[in-house]
Amino acid sequence: MSESPPPLSPAELARYSRHILLDEIGVAGQAKLAAARVLVVGAGGLGSPAALYLAAAGIGTLGIADFDRVSDHNLQRQLLHDDASVGEPKVTSAARRLRTTNPFIRVIEHADGVTPANAVALFSTYDIVVDGTDNFSARYLNNDAAFLARKPLVYGSVYKFEGQVAVFDPDHGGPCYRCLFPEPPAPGSVPGCGEAGVLGALCGVIGSLLALEVIKLVTGAGESFRGRLLNYDALTQCFQTLRLARDPHCPLCGSTPSIHELRTENYPAVCAPAPSPAMNSADYPLEISVREAKRLLDEPAHPALLLDVRETYETEICHVKGSQLIPMRQIPERMHDLPREAHLLILCHSGGRSLRITEFLRAQGFTAVSNVAGGIAAWTDQIDPTLRRY
Repeated sequence: MSESPPPLSPAELARYSRHILLDEIGVAGQAKLAAARVLVVGAGGLGSPAALYLAAAGIGTLGIADFDRVSDHNLQRQLLHDDASVGEPKVTSAARRLRTTNPFIRVIEHADGVTPANAVALFSTYDIVVDGTDNFSARYLNNDAAFLARKPLVYGSVYKFEGQVAVFDPDHGGPCYRCLFPEPPAPGSVPGCGEAGVLGALCGVIGSLLALEVIKLVTGAGESFRGRLLNYDALTQCFQTLRLARDPHCPLCGSTPSIHELRTENYPAVCAPAPSPAMNSADYPLEISVREAKRLLDEPAHPALLLDVRETYETEICHVKGSQLIPMRQIPERMHDLPREAHLLILCHSGGRSLRITEFLRAQGFTAVSNVAGGIAAWTDQIDPTLRRY
């Protein structure tokens, strides 16, 4: 951030007058906001309110990084987008909205998103990085890249009715995300919002707090959440703050780090669970792709059944023709309905629930059971794009 930001125009002074009236910000603080460069990673549930408030606050250069496109199921919480933008790249929809929000700012679109190949170089061109992503692979990538680029990372996450906010800034003595969570959870062990759900308004609360932390870092107002973690429970409207200590054994920012660069293999695919080794029989791998599942279903000599373990309301949104529905919670009591002579292909929304059911059935003696990696979300992308996404 520039130490001598250029003066604000009369029009800018008028627009930001309510900020300027605050002693903690004033003209000098608003000029710092105008000179700041902030990258928001993820134009979704958290990135939407964060980016909107940062644009309105007058952040001079606002970058938006996201490789995804707008889907109608995003609109329940991702307020940067509207019904007319469904199908558009999220960065396109986001940039259009942000430019109309504040014509005094510059919005930069990063349509390739953040990858191990571009992350450090991209982060190095900004002053602060906001992590508005929704999966563990992306969070570890953003954390590691921010550390290597020596940039503060303003982190937020949401799950069902709960949210978290922190500022990870080892370059100024604070901890990083790996100090709190050294390693990601096993693939499929923690459901994402596509399976567990998330309250739309919760995203507004956490996203607004992310914008607030950025504004404080830029202007120096107040006390940042560097070295602290905020937990929020929307059902009880309770906030809890925890102190975070830097871990001297952290593999990234500790005294003897083992992570010195970004390697692609350390940040696996974020949607489908990682492939698992075959169990019991090489003829029936634990996990197969949606393309392989389609091939097996179309092969007359291979008796196969596509078993959909999603909830009934989910199958009303979309389903694969010919599949059998038994919701996940009913599987234990309805195992007798499952044909042991057929190859059972287990399907859910994105692969988490179905993987657990696959492992459960194998433990009950079903050997011809395979999880369909990526679930119906992958089926929609790769097999039948006419199915409605959610």
